[in-house]
Amino acid sequence: MEPDLSSNGIRRRGLMLVLSSPSGAGKSTIARTILEKVPGFELSVSVTTRPRRGSEIEGVHYHFKSQRDFEMLRDNDDLLEWAEVHGNLYGTPKKPVEEAIAEGRDMLFDIDWQGAAQLREKMRGDVVSIFVLPPTMKELLARLKRRAEDPQNVIETRLKNARFEIEQWREYDYVIVNDDLNRAFASVRAIITAERLRRDRLPGLFDFVAGLLEEKGE
Repeated sequence: MEPDLSSNGIRRRGLMLVLSSPSGAGKSTIARTILEKVPGFELSVSVTTRPRRGSEIEGVHYHFKSQRDFEMLRDNDDLLEWAEVHGNLYGTPKKPVEEAIAEGRDMLFDIDWQGAAQLREKMRGDVVSIFVLPPTMKELLARLKRRAEDPQNVIETRLKNARFEIEQWREYDYVIVNDDLNRAFASVRAIITAERLRRDRLPGLFDFVAGLLEEKGE
Protein backbone atom coordinates (compact mmCIF):
# COMPACT_ATOMS: atom_id res chain seq x y z
CA MET A 1 0.00 0.00 0.00
CA GLU A 2 1.36 3.45 -0.92
CA PRO A 3 1.70 5.97 1.92
CA ASP A 4 -1.37 8.16 2.37
CA LEU A 5 -0.07 11.52 3.49
CA SER A 6 -3.58 12.95 3.54
CA SER A 7 -4.25 10.86 6.67
CA ASN A 8 -1.86 13.19 8.50
CA GLY A 9 -3.69 16.23 7.23
CA ILE A 10 -0.78 17.20 4.98
CA ARG A 11 -1.91 18.69 1.69
CA ARG A 12 -0.09 17.31 -1.36
CA ARG A 13 0.10 18.50 -4.96
CA GLY A 14 -0.50 15.72 -7.47
CA LEU A 15 2.26 14.41 -9.70
CA MET A 16 2.32 13.69 -13.42
CA LEU A 17 3.89 10.27 -13.98
CA VAL A 18 5.08 9.95 -17.58
CA LEU A 19 5.88 6.54 -19.07
CA SER A 20 7.56 6.42 -22.48
CA SER A 21 9.15 3.66 -24.53
CA PRO A 22 9.45 2.42 -28.09
CA SER A 23 6.34 0.58 -29.18
CA GLY A 24 6.36 -2.95 -27.77
CA ALA A 25 8.71 -2.30 -24.82
CA GLY A 26 5.87 -2.66 -22.32
CA LYS A 27 4.96 0.80 -21.07
CA SER A 28 1.23 0.27 -21.62
CA THR A 29 1.30 -2.98 -19.64
CA ILE A 30 3.13 -1.25 -16.80
CA ALA A 31 0.63 1.62 -16.96
CA ARG A 32 -2.30 -0.81 -16.61
CA THR A 33 -0.61 -2.48 -13.65
CA ILE A 34 -0.14 0.89 -11.92
CA LEU A 35 -3.83 1.68 -12.33
CA GLU A 36 -4.78 -1.74 -10.93
CA LYS A 37 -2.36 -1.91 -7.99
CA VAL A 38 -1.35 1.62 -6.97
CA PRO A 39 -4.16 3.62 -5.33
CA GLY A 40 -4.69 7.24 -6.29
CA PHE A 41 -3.77 7.25 -9.97
CA GLU A 42 -5.94 8.35 -12.88
CA LEU A 43 -5.04 7.72 -16.50
CA SER A 44 -4.72 10.77 -18.69
CA VAL A 45 -6.70 9.70 -21.75
CA SER A 46 -5.10 11.10 -24.88
CA VAL A 47 -6.85 12.23 -28.03
CA THR A 48 -5.63 10.71 -31.28
CA THR A 49 -6.37 10.54 -34.99
CA ARG A 50 -5.18 6.91 -35.11
CA PRO A 51 -7.85 4.39 -36.11
CA ARG A 52 -9.25 2.43 -33.18
CA ARG A 53 -7.94 -1.12 -32.77
CA GLY A 54 -10.41 -3.91 -32.14
CA SER A 55 -9.36 -4.25 -28.50
CA GLU A 56 -9.66 -0.53 -27.73
CA ILE A 57 -12.57 1.34 -26.16
CA GLU A 58 -13.44 4.98 -26.89
CA GLY A 59 -12.82 7.17 -23.84
CA VAL A 60 -10.90 4.42 -22.04
CA HIS A 61 -7.81 3.88 -24.17
CA TYR A 62 -8.09 7.06 -26.27
CA HIS A 63 -10.52 9.71 -27.43
CA PHE A 64 -10.54 9.02 -31.16
CA LYS A 65 -10.83 12.24 -33.20
CA SER A 66 -10.93 13.28 -36.82
CA GLN A 67 -7.97 15.23 -38.17
CA ARG A 68 -10.07 18.40 -38.21
CA ASP A 69 -11.31 18.03 -34.62
CA PHE A 70 -7.78 17.35 -33.38
CA GLU A 71 -6.43 20.43 -35.14
CA MET A 72 -9.16 22.57 -33.55
CA LEU A 73 -8.13 21.39 -30.08
CA ARG A 74 -4.49 22.10 -30.86
CA ASP A 75 -5.10 25.54 -32.36
CA ASN A 76 -7.34 26.59 -29.43
CA ASP A 77 -4.51 25.75 -26.97
CA ASP A 78 -6.64 23.02 -25.37
CA LEU A 79 -3.78 20.48 -25.42
CA LEU A 80 -0.87 20.34 -22.97
CA GLU A 81 1.16 18.51 -25.57
CA TRP A 82 0.76 16.95 -28.98
CA ALA A 83 2.90 14.99 -31.40
CA GLU A 84 2.81 13.12 -34.69
CA VAL A 85 3.79 9.48 -34.27
CA HIS A 86 3.85 6.94 -37.11
CA GLY A 87 1.73 9.31 -39.20
CA ASN A 88 -0.97 9.82 -36.54
CA LEU A 89 -1.57 12.72 -34.15
CA TYR A 90 -1.70 12.29 -30.36
CA GLY A 91 -2.33 14.89 -27.66
CA THR A 92 -3.15 15.46 -23.97
CA PRO A 93 -6.23 17.55 -23.04
CA LYS A 94 -5.17 20.40 -20.73
CA LYS A 95 -8.11 21.12 -18.41
CA PRO A 96 -8.60 17.73 -16.67
CA VAL A 97 -4.87 17.44 -15.95
CA GLU A 98 -4.49 20.90 -14.42
CA GLU A 99 -7.56 20.36 -12.22
CA ALA A 100 -6.39 16.96 -10.99
CA ILE A 101 -2.87 18.09 -10.08
CA ALA A 102 -4.15 21.15 -8.19
CA GLU A 103 -6.52 18.89 -6.20
CA GLY A 104 -3.72 16.49 -5.20
CA ARG A 105 -4.67 13.69 -7.59
CA ASP A 106 -1.95 11.84 -9.51
CA MET A 107 -2.13 11.52 -13.30
CA LEU A 108 -0.54 8.77 -15.41
CA PHE A 109 0.64 9.47 -18.96
CA ASP A 110 1.40 6.75 -21.49
CA ILE A 111 2.99 8.99 -24.15
CA ASP A 112 6.00 9.18 -26.47
CA TRP A 113 9.21 11.18 -26.01
CA GLN A 114 7.91 14.19 -27.96
CA GLY A 115 4.90 14.58 -25.68
CA ALA A 116 7.05 14.05 -22.60
CA ALA A 117 9.37 16.87 -23.67
CA GLN A 118 6.42 19.27 -24.03
CA LEU A 119 5.05 18.33 -20.61
CA ARG A 120 8.44 18.94 -19.01
CA GLU A 121 8.62 22.32 -20.69
CA LYS A 122 5.18 23.43 -19.45
CA MET A 123 4.92 21.72 -16.04
CA ARG A 124 8.43 20.57 -15.12
CA GLY A 125 7.91 20.66 -11.35
CA ASP A 126 4.96 18.29 -11.61
CA VAL A 127 6.45 15.77 -14.05
CA VAL A 128 8.16 12.51 -13.08
CA SER A 129 9.38 10.80 -16.25
CA ILE A 130 10.34 7.15 -16.73
CA PHE A 131 11.72 5.62 -19.93
CA VAL A 132 11.14 1.89 -20.42
CA LEU A 133 13.76 -0.03 -22.43
CA PRO A 134 13.40 -3.51 -23.95
CA PRO A 135 16.04 -6.08 -22.94
CA THR A 136 17.05 -6.62 -26.59
CA MET A 137 15.93 -5.49 -30.04
CA LYS A 138 15.18 -9.13 -30.88
CA GLU A 139 12.75 -9.32 -27.97
CA LEU A 140 11.18 -6.01 -29.00
CA LEU A 141 10.45 -7.42 -32.47
CA ALA A 142 9.01 -10.60 -30.94
CA ARG A 143 6.66 -8.57 -28.73
CA LEU A 144 5.44 -6.51 -31.68
CA LYS A 145 4.66 -9.69 -33.59
CA ARG A 146 2.95 -11.37 -30.61
CA ARG A 147 0.64 -8.38 -30.23
CA ALA A 148 -0.83 -9.29 -33.64
CA GLU A 149 -2.71 -6.00 -33.95
CA ASP A 150 -0.62 -4.31 -36.64
CA PRO A 151 0.20 -5.33 -40.24
CA GLN A 152 3.78 -6.27 -41.12
CA ASN A 153 4.62 -2.91 -42.70
CA VAL A 154 3.54 -1.09 -39.51
CA ILE A 155 5.65 -3.44 -37.38
CA GLU A 156 8.68 -2.73 -39.57
CA THR A 157 8.12 1.02 -39.24
CA ARG A 158 7.79 0.79 -35.46
CA LEU A 159 10.99 -1.24 -35.17
CA LYS A 160 12.87 1.23 -37.38
CA ASN A 161 11.66 4.19 -35.32
CA ALA A 162 12.47 2.40 -32.05
CA ARG A 163 16.21 3.05 -32.43
CA PHE A 164 15.69 6.81 -32.62
CA GLU A 165 13.18 6.73 -29.75
CA ILE A 166 15.59 4.80 -27.53
CA GLU A 167 18.20 7.53 -28.05
CA GLN A 168 15.96 9.90 -26.04
CA TRP A 169 16.55 7.98 -22.77
CA ARG A 170 18.90 10.65 -21.41
CA GLU A 171 16.06 13.18 -21.15
CA TYR A 172 14.19 11.12 -18.53
CA ASP A 173 14.39 11.20 -14.74
CA TYR A 174 14.48 7.39 -14.49
CA VAL A 175 15.23 4.52 -16.88
CA ILE A 176 14.23 0.88 -16.34
CA VAL A 177 14.81 -2.23 -18.45
CA ASN A 178 11.67 -4.30 -18.86
CA ASP A 179 13.19 -7.78 -18.96
CA ASP A 180 10.76 -8.98 -16.30
CA LEU A 181 7.38 -7.31 -15.79
CA ASN A 182 7.21 -7.88 -12.03
CA ARG A 183 10.68 -6.46 -11.50
CA ALA A 184 9.99 -3.49 -13.77
CA PHE A 185 6.75 -2.71 -11.95
CA ALA A 186 8.48 -2.94 -8.57
CA SER A 187 10.99 -0.34 -9.74
CA VAL A 188 8.22 1.98 -10.94
CA ARG A 189 6.35 1.58 -7.66
CA ALA A 190 9.47 2.51 -5.67
CA ILE A 191 9.83 5.65 -7.79
CA ILE A 192 6.20 6.60 -7.13
CA THR A 193 6.61 6.16 -3.38
CA ALA A 194 9.69 8.38 -3.27
CA GLU A 195 8.25 11.08 -5.53
CA ARG A 196 5.03 11.33 -3.51
CA LEU A 197 7.16 12.10 -0.46
CA ARG A 198 9.21 14.90 -2.04
CA ARG A 199 9.24 18.01 0.11
CA ASP A 200 8.49 20.35 -2.81
CA ARG A 201 5.37 18.32 -3.62
CA LEU A 202 3.92 18.89 -0.15
CA PRO A 203 2.78 22.50 0.23
CA GLY A 204 0.81 21.43 3.31
CA LEU A 205 4.09 20.83 5.17
CA PHE A 206 4.44 24.57 5.85
CA ASP A 207 1.28 24.61 7.96
CA PHE A 208 2.06 21.22 9.50
CA VAL A 209 5.53 22.27 10.66
CA ALA A 210 4.25 25.64 11.87
CA GLY A 211 1.73 23.79 14.01
CA LEU A 212 4.43 21.53 15.43
CA LEU A 213 6.54 24.49 16.43
CA GLU A 214 3.61 26.12 18.20
CA GLU A 215 3.07 23.07 20.41
CA LYS A 216 4.51 23.32 23.90
CA GLY A 217 5.32 19.63 24.06
CA GLU A 218 4.04 19.38 27.62
